[in-house]
Amino acid sequence: MAEATDDLSAPLGRDGVRGKRRFRLPFTPIQALALALGLFLAAFAGFALFHDDPLGGEPLTRIAIAPSPGGDKAGAKTSETSAEKPAMAAHGTEAPSNKAHPGAGAEQRTVTIIDGSSGAHQDVKIAGEASEKDAAAPGVMPGIDPRLLEKSRYGMIPTMADGLRPFTAYAGEADRAKAAKMPIVAIVVGGLGVGAAKTVDAILRLPAAVTLAFTPYGSDPAKLVERARAQHHEILLQIPMEPYDYPDNDPGPQTLLTALAPEQNLDRLYWHLSRFQGYAGIANFMGARFVATDTAMAPIVKEAAKRGLGYFDDGSARSVAPSLMAAQAVPFARADVTIDGVPTSAEIDRALDKLEGLAKERGLAVGVASALPISIERISAWTKTLDSHGLLLVPLTTAMMKSKSS
Repeated sequence: MAEATDDLSAPLGRDGVRGKRRFRLPFTPIQALALALGLFLAAFAGFALFHDDPLGGEPLTRIAIAPSPGGDKAGAKTSETSAEKPAMAAHGTEAPSNKAHPGAGAEQRTVTIIDGSSGAHQDVKIAGEASEKDAAAPGVMPGIDPRLLEKSRYGMIPTMADGLRPFTAYAGEADRAKAAKMPIVAIVVGGLGVGAAKTVDAILRLPAAVTLAFTPYGSDPAKLVERARAQHHEILLQIPMEPYDYPDNDPGPQTLLTALAPEQNLDRLYWHLSRFQGYAGIANFMGARFVATDTAMAPIVKEAAKRGLGYFDDGSARSVAPSLMAAQAVPFARADVTIDGVPTSAEIDRALDKLEGLAKERGLAVGVASALPISIERISAWTKTLDSHGLLLVPLTTAMMKSKSS
């Protein structure tokens, strides 16, 4: 493109005005654009050639990973799943949610969480069924025997080794000689892990001999379980199972269903088993329909036996668990009394009196409760009276072993 400018060295014309001298740029606009693009490509190629980055050009996601509390001798670090999966907070509370169960895709749905401590409802969107890519499991927790762990596609799950099984390795401390001679009671408080405040309250306020049952949900169940074990509580893992009114009442993601093939339910079971470690046994979370179905329960019972775990039934009237557990020689206990079926002080105290009477009558009784503040308060007060009443509070595993020997 040419441009005219005044030239001071040009001679004056006849009209006394200096003439114009024309310039030309050395290239056209198109040539200039081509040159700039060429320089950019050359610079990019040089950077890629000499910059030592083995992941250059690959999409990256950066996450912060903090060391697990208390340190891990193996140097393992704790990570959370890519999509945490919350569910109901209180034991025995079958809260309504949407009717869609997570499938193999990444579909999202909403589950209504009921906080047992406040009764407040919260709708939380959760991802679909975990896949091999997004089911990252926590690392090995402190105090866990690595011999009793087996790698699954979801993470580490319990197993037996060298004649040792999780049931005995993680059983709560108890005076078993004393327990064999006097009436004993065991109490399981369930629905923990969702709602850190109520979980910590249960851990700190209840005696160490009370067994705590955790659901596989919550933002960091492993951290809460670790804290409970540090306070010498025995731990159970609650497995979400199909209730009669499913899907109107939905225990949460990866629920075991009677309509699924055994291998599908086992795969879901492995996901639950990988969520944390250090538990002596498993228990049903809801599941009245599932525990009443032989064909659905049998593979789960065999898996519990294979992995050296005990099983706790929360007292479902139609449960086939007792006969199946006996056939597989799985340590077993069933709740005799639901302590907070009616969550008032008077009714809880009445249920505890019933539990005490059964223990004196039969030598052994097991109660189950949720982590409601009123439940924790009344149970804590009641346990302080047991010595004067000639009863011994023991972890559930001790009750299971006494029941088997009697």
